Amino acid sequence: MSRERAETSAINYSPEAKALMADTYTKYQKSERSHRTRVTVTQFSLLAAMLVCWELAGRFKWIDVLLFSYPSKVGAQLWKDFADGSIWPHLLMTVGETLVGFVLGTVFGTLLAVAIWWSRYLANVLDPYMVVFNSMPKVALGPLFIVGFGPGFTAIVVTTLSITVLITTLVVYNAFREVDSNYVKVVKVFGGSKSVVFRKVIFPATIPSIVSTLKVNVGLAWVGVIVGEFLVSKVGLGYLIIYGFQVFNFTLVLSSLVLIAIVATIMYEAVSYLERRLIGNANYK
Repeated sequence: MSRERAETSAINYSPEAKALMADTYTKYQKSERSHRTRVTVTQFSLLAAMLVCWELAGRFKWIDVLLFSYPSKVGAQLWKDFADGSIWPHLLMTVGETLVGFVLGTVFGTLLAVAIWWSRYLANVLDPYMVVFNSMPKVALGPLFIVGFGPGFTAIVVTTLSITVLITTLVVYNAFREVDSNYVKVVKVFGGSKSVVFRKVIFPATIPSIVSTLKVNVGLAWVGVIVGEFLVSKVGLGYLIIYGFQVFNFTLVLSSLVLIAIVATIMYEAVSYLERRLIGNANYK
């Protein structure tokens, strides 16, 4: 690879060719920036339009305000909760549970995928169990986790792991299997062991798939945490949703959902930034 780069860098382009290449690259950058700007403006315009329609529908009683509320009322609820500090314990608890479930689910799922890739025997043994467990409704397992781990933080994290670990394992393992076998053969021809094949071929080739799994796990981690809080928690955004439903305060329910959407978006953007850095560096290398 270094020899190819050296040969490429040794090519002497004429000044006209260099100017044309620079101009083409500049136009490409402008086109990409323009595209991103249009996408961002369109996204915010759609969001603003939906909020305006929702506000008008609530103000003019086109919808049942008791059930659906409207943006200004939800904003007032959030302002009140943040001003008196009552929302912070719920928000911090849910975010903490989600981050723990997200990180552990990704790590354990990736390690399990490595294990079953490493051992064909293990893969064949675990395959039917993974299929059956993946098909089971995780909400039905919640009571078992609560009895087994106690009604608290651990049970909620385990509920989240029951969702994230298996999905991560299946996605990453399939990514391992789809790596071009010719690359593996080349390493083996030169005497590379299985660990060398994994470090030099399999893992670098599947970094984009692993990072993409992080994006999926953002949503799955939130699902697991909220389901767990529905079942057992006395603090958290999931608890607020259930409490708001019980007292018919649907503005509280919607404000909790808005907070979940905001934090989930922040987590997703953080993963997207990590993806750009890792995949960009991998492509550069």
